[in-house]
Formats: sequence, structure tokens, C-alpha cells
Amino acid sequence: MHYLLIYDAAPDYAERRVPLRAAHLAHAWAAVERGELVLGGALADPIDGAVLLFDCESPAPVEAFARADPYVLNGLVARWRVRPWTTVVGALAQNPIRPSA
Repeated sequence: MHYLLIYDAAPDYAERRVPLRAAHLAHAWAAVERGELVLGGALADPIDGAVLLFDCESPAPVEAFARADPYVLNGLVARWRVRPWTTVVGALAQNPIRPSA
């Protein structure tokens, strides 16, 4: 199942993330290596949040990721939430639906 981890950034996120970025990225790449995290990145223009796409059997690894993320632990993330995402189009779609002929 695909899950989206959605971060709402604290107002000073862009400035405060610099000293924590290496630890956050190490945390994210570890999740990639475990086969959980597919894609992740900050929203731009404005930088006011981030979205991370996970492929897991349940939301538990996604929630654990957020709870241990240096950005969350240090208050750079004002709010986070996990949403199941039913993917239907694209090479990685888990529930592909093709148009009827």
C-alpha cells in the first residue's frame, strides 16, 4: 500500500533545517534502503512543507519514521499526518486502472 507522509513546516523551517539536514537525509536514506521510502522532498515556492511517499504493508513504519525524524524531533515540522494513497496510474501504481477500450 502506498502512504503519503505530509509535513507542515514551522515558519522558520528553511533557515533552521541547515544544521539538521544531514541527519534528516541519513534517516530518509535508511528508510529507502529498508524498502519503505520511495520518494521524498520539500515543497517549493514557498517552502512550507514536504511530502514523502512510502510503500509499506501498514502505516506503522511511516508513523515510526516521522516520530524519529530529526526535523520532527527538533520542531521544524509543525504538524505531520499519514494518508493512505490509492495509486491507479503510472509504472508504480499498486491498483492500476486502464481506460476501457
